[in-house]
Amino acid sequence: MALFLINRYLGDEEGGGSSNESRSKALLAKLQRKAKVKEQQSLACQGEHQSKTTVESDRDTSVKKKRKNKGDNLEETKHPKKRKEHVSPPDPEELSKGDNAQNKKNDTKKIQLTEDKDGFEQTSVHKKKINLQDSAATDKTELPENDDEMVDTEKSSSQTGFTILGGFEKNIIQKVQRVLPQWLAEPDVIQRDITSNLVPISDVPGICTKLKRKLEGNGIHHLFPVQAEVIPAILESVSHGLLIGRGGYKPRDICVSAPTGSGKTLAFIIPVIQALMERVVCDIRVLTVLPTKELAQQVCKVFSSYAEGTSLKVVMLAGQKSFATEQASLSENRGGISHSLADIVVATPGRLVDHINKNDGFSLEHLRFLIIDEADRMIDSMHQSWLSQVTKAVYRSRSGSEAVSIFKRTEPAPITAASLSPPPMPLQKLLFSATLTQNPEKLQQLGLHQPRLFSSVHSQSTTHPESQERFNFPQGLTEYYVPCTLSKKPLLILHFILRLKFSPILCFTNSREAAHRLYLLVQLFGGVQAAEFSSRLSPNERKRTLKEFEQGKIQLLISTDAAARGIDINGVKCVVNYDAPQFIRTYIHRVGRTARAGKVGLAFTFLLGVQENNFLQMVKDAGSPGIQKQIVKPGSLKSMEPRYQQMLLELGNTIKGEKANKHV
Repeated sequence: MALFLINRYLGDEEGGGSSNESRSKALLAKLQRKAKVKEQQSLACQGEHQSKTTVESDRDTSVKKKRKNKGDNLEETKHPKKRKEHVSPPDPEELSKGDNAQNKKNDTKKIQLTEDKDGFEQTSVHKKKINLQDSAATDKTELPENDDEMVDTEKSSSQTGFTILGGFEKNIIQKVQRVLPQWLAEPDVIQRDITSNLVPISDVPGICTKLKRKLEGNGIHHLFPVQAEVIPAILESVSHGLLIGRGGYKPRDICVSAPTGSGKTLAFIIPVIQALMERVVCDIRVLTVLPTKELAQQVCKVFSSYAEGTSLKVVMLAGQKSFATEQASLSENRGGISHSLADIVVATPGRLVDHINKNDGFSLEHLRFLIIDEADRMIDSMHQSWLSQVTKAVYRSRSGSEAVSIFKRTEPAPITAASLSPPPMPLQKLLFSATLTQNPEKLQQLGLHQPRLFSSVHSQSTTHPESQERFNFPQGLTEYYVPCTLSKKPLLILHFILRLKFSPILCFTNSREAAHRLYLLVQLFGGVQAAEFSSRLSPNERKRTLKEFEQGKIQLLISTDAAARGIDINGVKCVVNYDAPQFIRTYIHRVGRTARAGKVGLAFTFLLGVQENNFLQMVKDAGSPGIQKQIVKPGSLKSMEPRYQQMLLELGNTIKGEKANKHV
């Protein structure tokens, strides 16, 4: 049979031809010799196989089972019409004793002849044929747990031509954790306890004698922790003059995150005033941007107090005066050249942008400090593009016959020898907030240069910071929440004033409509001196209202969040959240109107049943030391209910009358 196949391969289908016959015989003899060598190699492998331990022999059963299935599949592949019963493969010893002729016959069926320059070479047709030399490796192969798995694997293998390997588990991709930049993860820590960490003025380095006397004249003999840390850091950046930083390089920007009422305003006013005291030419060197008119007015007042007795001029741009009046206070024209009349400008974003675009005499080319107070809210209001407008105005080149400074003002770029000669005037940013964000993407909008963070809140984990940001609450603050229904809220606020004698109370609502409605309702009830504070009032009316509240003439001040940001209102002992705030930052700024500068204060939040779980969890996650439950019994409010019901009817008529007057 083998000779017939060889003759057929050589092209003689009939088996005839003497030359072909002799050639076929020679080739058959060569193949037989190779088969004999292969048999000897297999016998050597069989000897090795017999020396295996009894433990391995137990595993042979499963291996044989797998070989049996493979043999059946191979037989079906060769003879689709002929199905054999499953027979276990012969033992290696029986293989050696088998008929050589039969073995040769089987071998000739499994070889493929290829021709090269030396003749023919034998190669395996079946890639999956098990070699006896690899039996040890086969024995160590992991087998499927059941027959079904093995049959499926063999079936798919025969269909695709590839052996399918099992035992691989799906890898679970771990979620990438946010990693804070080093300056955010490792801040300069500020002591949180104000009263226990007061620092005498004489122990704070860098403050000049003149300002020390000014502080003492205002009754300040000790500085708060945030002031004692931040003031020397800012003064260090101007120790070599306004025009160059330390070593000729641009000074680092500074960010400060500290609780409400911890003295952040004085922390930037003192060093800035000292840095400008020796200036010769009047130019806008300091720009302070704040979110509200009331806060701008407060900061401007403190600046003016400490600039008194110097040649420094402070101007406020908050829309409380006409645009023309503000323009006249900023600059004057002498000999066809505009001269600045302001050294320090305190502004709100909208009014600031108006002067940049419409006031030709408003120049920021000599700006040295950009102070951003309530920085987190200022970042959120970037839609006004006020920061990009300021940056553009700072690096805008002057034209015409105006005097040009010998110090070039160019936008920040890579530091080279050419960029430092002559040295450029640096623009240093100072950020302050009680709830400064730790989101690097938001802070990136400010374009900070090698920032340095001073914070009273330090995360214990720098590689896995918590998703919920944590903040510092005033030390002297005691927090309560009062479960109630919507209809009982007005009765509760009246109960606090008339029965519990909490006065004065700063009460917050979520909208100016709610503030106005509550104000009308309390006024109709009578017995309480109340006022509202919202955008419904003019700036002068709001200023007058705050003054009367501080003087004790007003018992209940009902306000929107216009009074929640940074305003220092004297005498606030109790804050009431009439409407629960939706965001933790709003809550922190509201309750921060009391317990300021180390004093004590109370904060109450009226909560509906559906609000309790979310609000309490929000406050807890933010780092609150603990909020207590205060229950007001229904019997305490019962005596006021008849008058309250009558008042509600009158309130409806009053609101209708106001709407009618508005349309007239």
